[in-house]
Amino acid sequence: MIEHNEQTRQRLANLEALVEAGFEPFPYTYPKTHDAAQILAAHQGAEPGQEWPQEVVRVAGRLMTFRVMGKASFAHVQDGSARIQLYLARDTTLHYDLIKKLDVGDIVGFEGTVFTTKTGEITVKVSRFTPLVKSLHPLPDKWHGIKDVETRYRQRYLDLIQNPEVRGVFRTRSRIVKYIRDYFDSQGFLEVEGPTLQAVAGGTEAKPFTTFHEALGHQFNLRIALELHLKRLLVGGFERVFEIGRNYRNEGISVKHNPEFTMLEAYWAYADYQDMMALIEDMLSGMVQTIHGTTILQHGDKTLNFSKPFARIDFVSVLKEKAGLDFDPTNLERLRLWADAKHPGMRGVPSYKLLDKLFSEYVEHTLINPTFVMDVPLAISPLVKPHRDPQRPGLTERADLFVGGVELSPIYSELNDALEQRARFEEQSQRRASGDNEEPEVDEDFLLALEYGMPPAAGMGLGIDRLTMFLTGQESIRDVILFPLLKPRREAGEEEESENQ
Repeated sequence: MIEHNEQTRQRLANLEALVEAGFEPFPYTYPKTHDAAQILAAHQGAEPGQEWPQEVVRVAGRLMTFRVMGKASFAHVQDGSARIQLYLARDTTLHYDLIKKLDVGDIVGFEGTVFTTKTGEITVKVSRFTPLVKSLHPLPDKWHGIKDVETRYRQRYLDLIQNPEVRGVFRTRSRIVKYIRDYFDSQGFLEVEGPTLQAVAGGTEAKPFTTFHEALGHQFNLRIALELHLKRLLVGGFERVFEIGRNYRNEGISVKHNPEFTMLEAYWAYADYQDMMALIEDMLSGMVQTIHGTTILQHGDKTLNFSKPFARIDFVSVLKEKAGLDFDPTNLERLRLWADAKHPGMRGVPSYKLLDKLFSEYVEHTLINPTFVMDVPLAISPLVKPHRDPQRPGLTERADLFVGGVELSPIYSELNDALEQRARFEEQSQRRASGDNEEPEVDEDFLLALEYGMPPAAGMGLGIDRLTMFLTGQESIRDVILFPLLKPRREAGEEEESENQ
């Protein structure tokens, strides 16, 4: 049997008293006529003391404050749009004597007329109220809120109740996704859905989560990227496709990484990376302008300017400049010797990953405004066409978009040479056999699809969570994911208890 604390027992007693007075404990519906925001907007600018006695409104939401003062009381109800003040009085509110049985946190419907107080606050003069759901627990203290960050993530519903700015973040996230869908639709792209359970998890370097399908008797992976199935659609005849979907990577958690995250990927037949760069630049600049009314954003201590055109810089040139290299860094043997001497801590990093690590060390943090880093070396670009310029050997037609020192979007002229793709996959497979478990398995079905012929195409990926961080001013990815991955409460509690002993 559940043991209730004193506050819950009192709230249950209040519920019983309301039921005894004739109220339903859990009504099936409530006929709202207005949201709080609609009432506030309709009477904005009204003079103090104005009344609209013929305008009957019904609002419903969560009771956030309640001051019972004898013959008259004031409260605030909060719905999905806003919070509005209520006035209840013994001589005008039916069942006024029962308002003490309402508790802060209850969901209640209120009917009445609108007026403004002497201080000009728009208020509903309540003629009757209808209890809808009794909250069995008090809300967090209204002045101090939820101080523990992990509690905010575990009990996101309380975070959303208490903090309108948090609700605003996720409304903006929804607008971002809608803008992307509308933009790609306007450009003739078809939205599609690929499988999240895959026999071979490919498209990037990452360790997948695995699960076992009982009926098929086979182990499957949660996908780590959307790419390879979208490219199969290009083979099948779709020329412009995109997907917004979840990816899963069995890796660490940080302010920039969550094991479950949302990606946009798009593929455009008969286009190249220059075409896709122009499209993404146009989309992001328009998105920021539409959502914020300006292309200039403040993110922490950084000012981000999304005005077109975005900067374009060369990978090799900027790495040589920032790291002080007097040789071509695509010479991995020489780069290995230099890195071992200059960065002993990188000696365990495979040579084919050094370019990526050194770029992160020397360059990424300097790329604040939106910047395309172009012509990325082949050693770290296994799914990209080699550069068409014979004067650029060892490079690819890949551009990475950085914003605020963070990679936001890789953009490719996609490799469609089936034989070359097989050779690169087999090289990755050898690395996997040597112990690099982030290297993907060879996806034979994808190679077979390429052998039927994939048109020349441009592709891109964009992290929705990271983009939302920039457009909402958040510093942690957990603040833009409604329910970020956390260790189960019991295990987390046991771990904490062990640390405190």
